[in-house]
Amino acid sequence: MGVELALSWSGGKDSALALHALSSAPGPGAGALITTVTRDYARISMHGVRRELLAEQARAVGLPLIEIEIPAGCTNDVYEQRMGRALSEDPLSNAHAIAFGDLFLADIRAYREEQLRRAGKRAVFPVWGRDTTLLAREFIEAGFEALIVCVDPDRLDPSFAGRAFDEELLADLPPEVDPCGENGEFHTFVHAGPIFGRPIGCERGEVVHRDGFVFCDVLPKAG
Repeated sequence: MGVELALSWSGGKDSALALHALSSAPGPGAGALITTVTRDYARISMHGVRRELLAEQARAVGLPLIEIEIPAGCTNDVYEQRMGRALSEDPLSNAHAIAFGDLFLADIRAYREEQLRRAGKRAVFPVWGRDTTLLAREFIEAGFEALIVCVDPDRLDPSFAGRAFDEELLADLPPEVDPCGENGEFHTFVHAGPIFGRPIGCERGEVVHRDGFVFCDVLPKAG
């Protein structure tokens, strides 16, 4: 079954905010989530979150999940081929638009718009241009809960890996770090909030250094 609008879903806070915005805006809401998964690790690409927790998120928001598998160390050409194939096949072949949680990086926006233009679709940015300091606080005040799952140690101290995304964390962030991590300083995993029918049971696992990043593994929690 086709969808009109799908959301590029990383499992993190910006994706959650974009879905929240789409759900309250006029017009069609998101009909599916699209996530890139690194096949070798069975984890969300870049964020490093386990595939089973991604599936839990999709169930909790009540939307079908479209996974696009890529290999570890994926080249841009391979990424574009896999994404292009997914956009041309059901259930995305008839989608008019794909939404993204990007906030202010103009080069990323232009890249997405061009790729979708080639596929005969348009890009939608529900939270584009929002003040990231205010948006980070709105995320917390709305009742969302998230964990820092990936840190770029060149931009942020590794000790932030595994911390809850809360007011205390915002107060501790260095002034040069964007409160939403839009420059790649950190990535998050959202496990509760107004878009979910139920919270996702999870707990912090091991913190590891891999491929130049620091990851906090998140483990599914029974019950």
